[in-house]
Amino acid sequence: MSETMKVREGEELPVSKIQTFLNNDRTIGDILSYTQFQAGASNLTYALTTTTGEYVLRRPPFGKLAKKAHDMSREYQLLEMLHPLLNEVPKPILLCEDLSVIGVPFFIMERKKGIVLDTSFEGEYEETYGAIISEKVIDLLVKLHAIDYKQTNLASMTKAEGFLERQVLSWIARYEQAKTEEIEEVIALTKWLKNHIPETLDSTIIHYDFKLNNIMFNENYDEIVGLFDWEMTTVGDPLADVGVMLSYWVTEEDSDTLKYMLGKPPVTIMPGFYTREQMIARYAAKSGRDMSAISYYIVFAYFKLAVIGQQIYARFVNGQTKDPRFEAFGQLVHSLMHYANDLTKK
Repeated sequence: MSETMKVREGEELPVSKIQTFLNNDRTIGDILSYTQFQAGASNLTYALTTTTGEYVLRRPPFGKLAKKAHDMSREYQLLEMLHPLLNEVPKPILLCEDLSVIGVPFFIMERKKGIVLDTSFEGEYEETYGAIISEKVIDLLVKLHAIDYKQTNLASMTKAEGFLERQVLSWIARYEQAKTEEIEEVIALTKWLKNHIPETLDSTIIHYDFKLNNIMFNENYDEIVGLFDWEMTTVGDPLADVGVMLSYWVTEEDSDTLKYMLGKPPVTIMPGFYTREQMIARYAAKSGRDMSAISYYIVFAYFKLAVIGQQIYARFVNGQTKDPRFEAFGQLVHSLMHYANDLTKK
């Protein structure tokens, strides 16, 4: 299946205005055609074919945006900082902060080529792929967490101290701002999250949206060539990053709620992929970190996922997007809040 598709209705780009902007630089040349990447439910990403090659354009979604979300300028700065330190980070090319071009900031980066896994494999699946992919995913996360953030501008752009408490309170506030109805489990869940915040043992650069379909592999699945969607990257508790990864790492033993929360089950349910326990064990062995409090981070990650779903669903309810995928997000939010609340009792 192709990575890209025809542009969704209402999400077209004003190509002539973008071309005028590009003419001031001439790095990219003339736009010949463009398509839209199928993956992603937050920022919008397009593939540009130009006279000088292929590129990726990234912009915020249409409609009213949550405060501090979808900051294209910040994400571009992150790519500039991290690309020299981590080969998997796409090289940034151009940033546009002139709102007269398309109405919002956007940036253009290199287009990496490879395979992004989501719900299916192209061609025949071999069980040995599962273990290889699982290990490569963990190893990349460990490599990211090993970068000394104090050697980058992130040291001045972020505040590591108190990160986890700020995050918990901030995501609870985001939910309150975006909610469209009352969900019974949320009161108990948010109380538990506030009252059980673990001590942060160290701080690192965290991707904070680290999941399989943000990762690109080579054709043999034995090398990662790309890591995308750096919008939420910051400095904070590395176990929060692990928790996010594990919340998306669905296995065959999971309930249907998790398997089908985003539509078709991800490939991680297939034989050969590591269990969450194996992923945790490999991260502990490779990083040397204490994982005894990981259950808290997993609960918080499911809550965050529910809040993101609620923000997207609110855009659909308010008529800010016509994307039909988002109609089912209301039920997804209910299911995730219920599941996360149940985990607090185990």
